[in-house]
Amino acid sequence: MNFLAVDWFWDPEMFNLWGISVRWYSFMFIVAFLSGINLTKKMYRADGIPTEKVDPLFTYVFFSMLIGMRLGDVFFYSWDYYQNHLLEIFLPIKESAGSSTFFGLLQGYKFTGFTGLASHGAAITIPIALYFYNKKYLQKSWLFILDRLCIMVAMAGFFIRMGNFFNSEIYGKPTDASFGIIFSRAGEVVPRHPTQLYEAFSYLMIFLVLWFIFWDTYKRHREGYLFGLFMMSVWGLRFLIEYVKEPQVEGREDIILGLNTGQLLSIPLILIGVYLFFRKPKTA
Repeated sequence: MNFLAVDWFWDPEMFNLWGISVRWYSFMFIVAFLSGINLTKKMYRADGIPTEKVDPLFTYVFFSMLIGMRLGDVFFYSWDYYQNHLLEIFLPIKESAGSSTFFGLLQGYKFTGFTGLASHGAAITIPIALYFYNKKYLQKSWLFILDRLCIMVAMAGFFIRMGNFFNSEIYGKPTDASFGIIFSRAGEVVPRHPTQLYEAFSYLMIFLVLWFIFWDTYKRHREGYLFGLFMMSVWGLRFLIEYVKEPQVEGREDIILGLNTGQLLSIPLILIGVYLFFRKPKTA
């Protein structure tokens, strides 16, 4: 029985300029990156690293995140669709009869932004990009940069999931709990679990814990500890929240042992975190 069911009808579009839609989701991405740049510069100063090395870092992170999240959605969740719409993999458009975008250059398509993104893909591409960034700019251990960037990724996860909430997407299953959200803009009429908010505030808490550990404990010097804690907590919570989240792909909500795609992809990431968190530090 829902004692408080909030009707959520927020418009996901901030404004429209010459046919190009600027959405809250995109705005949240920008806020995440600008905040991340400033906070990473603070950490670099604490580590004695020139702050000018932050700018190329976020170039590596931005493109690897975008590519990873896009390809993650394409291959993990939506290949049945994209195999017949290959152009939409690389461009922020959707096929729409009678529409045009990019000032009329593409007929039969409308500009939508990259609406299909999956965080599991970024979990693969970002560490790879950081390996090459570290090799070129820092010449430290790979885990050194992963320990620091994971703090910013946790913060970015908060903003991204808030963007999903504004978009009325990636919401949960119907709920009889005392609180739920009716995503009426998405055509829903019953209260559902606001799983975007569950994830968003989980990531915010993880960010605050990691930030505290970095500044106020000696654990920042134990390579792999922060990254391991990040992987365990982020993907562990994601695994649990998937139980009340609507499946992103119909028919794949319980493909193995009752686990859905998101849960299965989270398991190896959790195990990596467990290994890094509990491994014994090397002694000199």
